[in-house]
Amino acid sequence: MQSLVSTEWLAGELGAADLKVIDATIFLPGAGRDARAEFETEHIPGAVFMDLDEIVDTSNPAPHMLPPAHKFSSRMQSLGLGDGNRFVVYDNSPLHSSARAWWMLKVFGAHYVAVLDGGLRKWKAEGRPLESGKAHVRHGHFTAFLDEEAVADKGYVSGIVHSPAHEIVDARPASRFAGEDKEPRPGVEPGHIPGSRSLPQSELFNADNTWKRGDQLRAAFYEAGVELDKPMVMTCGSGVTAAVLLFGAHLLGKNDVKLYDGSWSEWGADPATPKATGPA
Repeated sequence: MQSLVSTEWLAGELGAADLKVIDATIFLPGAGRDARAEFETEHIPGAVFMDLDEIVDTSNPAPHMLPPAHKFSSRMQSLGLGDGNRFVVYDNSPLHSSARAWWMLKVFGAHYVAVLDGGLRKWKAEGRPLESGKAHVRHGHFTAFLDEEAVADKGYVSGIVHSPAHEIVDARPASRFAGEDKEPRPGVEPGHIPGSRSLPQSELFNADNTWKRGDQLRAAFYEAGVELDKPMVMTCGSGVTAAVLLFGAHLLGKNDVKLYDGSWSEWGADPATPKATGPA
């Protein structure tokens, strides 16, 4: 299974015993939308709802930090997801949050995980079937082992600030990167990690919500000043849209990329970390 699958492909595979479809929609705080309620109103047939706001390390004050492996395993099992399944994740969010679910599943050891190109928006635009209500599932058996090398913490990022051998790439909107807009979470200063590049995650998508590919996708990184031959750390507000950039790099065949899980919610809340404002 490819990492990115089409709506046509998914429509042909729906109902396969080993295929699990996952809605991983999430919204920014204050967006006025309820992802779970929207899922229960309409979703792709057979899908389950993966609550990215809940599958977190609650002992850490930063939002969306990866949970312990045993918690991730338990949550996946409760969704009826198991070892050996093929997973297709989608979303209906401007944050393109299915990339975060893809990354979480991969770093916890899932082998067959794909993102639905165009998400629910494209699926609906094509008049494909939907269903409503809560998902009814049988308990699965999911074994989770965290790939710690895929995750960057604050100490690691502090060590590569201004390093000419690495790239730090920020997925937030340019106005938040520059410190012009207030952060959506209290106690977090505006700005960005010094030396980082600004590549808003929305730049990786076409007008129909499908992913840019090939030269167009490569150009998005190039125009942001990102050198694709260097090892990278992706960051954002809370580790969600950073996964969009990571997935985009993956589509270009680049896999020496870490995700800074704490991202700006952690960095910007720490008075000891260096901060910059203005454009990249």
